[in-house]
Amino acid sequence: MEAIVFEEFGGPEVLRLAEAEEPHAGPGQVRVKVKAAGVNPVDYKIRSGWMGEFFPTVFPAVPGLEFAGIVDEVGEGVRGAAVGDEVVGWSVTGSYARYALSESFVLKPAGLDWAEAAGLPVVTETAQRVLDLLGVRSGETLLLHGAAGAVGTAAVQLAVAAGATVIGTASAANHDYLRELGATPVAYGDGLVERVRAAAPQGVDAVFDAAGKGALPASIELRGGTTDRIITIADPEAAAHGVPFSAAGTEPPEIAFAGHVLLAAEGRLRMPVVERFPLEEAAKAQVVSEAGHAPGKLVVIPPGA
Repeated sequence: MEAIVFEEFGGPEVLRLAEAEEPHAGPGQVRVKVKAAGVNPVDYKIRSGWMGEFFPTVFPAVPGLEFAGIVDEVGEGVRGAAVGDEVVGWSVTGSYARYALSESFVLKPAGLDWAEAAGLPVVTETAQRVLDLLGVRSGETLLLHGAAGAVGTAAVQLAVAAGATVIGTASAANHDYLRELGATPVAYGDGLVERVRAAAPQGVDAVFDAAGKGALPASIELRGGTTDRIITIADPEAAAHGVPFSAAGTEPPEIAFAGHVLLAAEGRLRMPVVERFPLEEAAKAQVVSEAGHAPGKLVVIPPGA
């Protein structure tokens, strides 16, 4: 089958289109013909060798953690899925490929676009996990760094739906977008502490850092000098500041994720797809991801999808 593979850590040049061995569903697995694969910042971090603690890599490796596609093989012991079902979920073999194996998935509502569906698993699981770890409750104020990114987009909407007030940092070009999602935008950079205090005179109850651009010292100051209720998913200097780094969930996310998929299908959880790349341009997709892009998701589309 056609797949993107890499056989060493490095830059985007290590990614290549190749003929890879076709996987087959084992016990507890389904095989999916991939219609779309989501692209996430963690993809280029795994490719670069930065995430070995959380995502051990065996070469040759296929990138991609999430997909939307059609079940075409069902392994022993699988319930709730049949050949022909449209599903969305997480891949155990890499999703930048014509076929992928999955052990964690939900049915895709018929009205949900393939590309939009493929962009939901990682960002909604990450957003919900960190909000739960922070214990964000109705009536509280959440400071969210990188609020216009894909994870930030999901986190803003889930936090607002839970009754929280969200102060979101972003570039000025994305402030109107954040207002549409229900957040109060502030610019990042010098003077951040003063701008956040002006926007949230009642104080900040929790901080979610999805940007990883040196915002932790300001976050600690805004929390009164404590690291309590601050979590980053992006800052490699987290340990030096005494802030937890959250990189992966510990519980199967299917129940919560099924709810997120339904919200998306009903138009109550927005996750815009900003660009679609053919499989052979997956390296370009990761370059765009690493450089930062307009709010929303990037996806890779296999041939014949």
